Amino acid sequence: MARRPEEQQRQRAEDIGLFRYALVREAANEKLSKRERGALVRSLAEVTHQGPDGTPVSVSRPTIDRWIRAYRAGGFAALAPSARRVEPRTPAGLLALACELRREDPARTAAHIASMLAESHEWSPHPRTLQRHFAALGLSRAALSASNVAFGRFEATHPNELWVGDALHGPVIGGKKAILFCFLDDHSRLVTGHRWTYAEDTLSAESALRRGILSRGLPGTVYLDNGSSFVSKQLLRALAVLGVRLVHSRPGRPQGRGKIERFFRTVRDQFLVEVSHSEIPTLEVLEARFVAWVERVYHARVHSETKETPLARFSVLGAPVIPSMTLVREAFLFAETRTVTKLATVSLFGNHYEVDQALIGRRVELVFDPFDLERITVRYHDTDFGLAVPQKIGRHVHPMAKVAPPAGPPTGIDYLGLIEARHRGTLGEPIGYSQLNNESATPVESTTNESATPVESTPVESTPVESATPVESTTKDESTTNENGEPR
Repeated sequence: MARRPEEQQRQRAEDIGLFRYALVREAANEKLSKRERGALVRSLAEVTHQGPDGTPVSVSRPTIDRWIRAYRAGGFAALAPSARRVEPRTPAGLLALACELRREDPARTAAHIASMLAESHEWSPHPRTLQRHFAALGLSRAALSASNVAFGRFEATHPNELWVGDALHGPVIGGKKAILFCFLDDHSRLVTGHRWTYAEDTLSAESALRRGILSRGLPGTVYLDNGSSFVSKQLLRALAVLGVRLVHSRPGRPQGRGKIERFFRTVRDQFLVEVSHSEIPTLEVLEARFVAWVERVYHARVHSETKETPLARFSVLGAPVIPSMTLVREAFLFAETRTVTKLATVSLFGNHYEVDQALIGRRVELVFDPFDLERITVRYHDTDFGLAVPQKIGRHVHPMAKVAPPAGPPTGIDYLGLIEARHRGTLGEPIGYSQLNNESATPVESTTNESATPVESTPVESTPVESATPVESTTKDESTTNENGEPR
């Protein structure tokens, strides 16, 4: 539900006051000497700060001194600017008519709509005013015409301009299905980053992306599908910190994804087909063999379309620029937003933390390592308010950070082999049909000198048709002769 203009103005004034407080709170400490305070104020005036609306702001030393005096005199309330009332000069009916003209035909530009209003009403607001009004109401041309296009080119013009990422379901390793997360450079077809894992989640996707960034540099754009592991605010934050543009393909129209799908076909036809003939008990072994195949075979083979090897085509611009580890670590931290309670506490995945009392009622950002929930950094409008103090810790890692238990030692029990051995023991040795023609006469000759009992136990039904005649004649002779063999 949209807030009223009065509420928006009050919230903005509070945000500005909080920005000023975060800037002067250390310099306003009465325990500082004049020399210490002067050095601190000069250092604050020399750098650029992140304003309440996200824009860079430079604050002069006299302004900082004035804020310090205001805070000492009136506290936090004195730092908030006074409310101003500015009545809109554009008639509401004219803005409503402009919106109707845009909805009637989304192809109309703001400048054209301004011209139409000027012709019909002899006056019109500036086209930029109409653009801001349309954007606030969600009436942009792209939103109304659904004409957003991810890419207009089939191939990137240079390496690291565009990476395409996706996931491939692989073989069963260690009793679980292995999944490959992979990123491919669109220009060279080089595999920039990958990881084999059991979980198809954001952590696995970020791990593959981090490997690629630390080894191949930063891409200009990352193009992903709409899978749950790729549609995540954590991944969006990581790429935003690194200055990388994130684009998702439209559902049902995956243009631009053909290269990585073709690479996955190569993986199936040339790598996974050999995995079934190899002894691969763990993901670590699978990862090592995939790295060897990628570096020794795929990267060194001439591509059928580019007529170059992926490694040579990627290296045309020289060594890539690798970002610092500090920036990469900051980028791949997780962030969650929470509202600070009246007791100056926040909760995160069942844990409770204490934060600065000045943040009561604010919606703050909690930045943390998904594998360590005891160290939480509190930020408000990109201003660092220090670490949250843990009060109650019941979970130490993020719910998605599931560490697979180590595999136990082999037991040596071949369950399927035992079942097969028991099955053979029950049925006995299989019948050799190819030997029955040569062995069929042996039991028949023995029946002429022995009693009829062995003849009844002979597997007559299993013998060929030719062996049936002697059996029938033997039975007839026994029925027509006496004990001395003479005819009856």
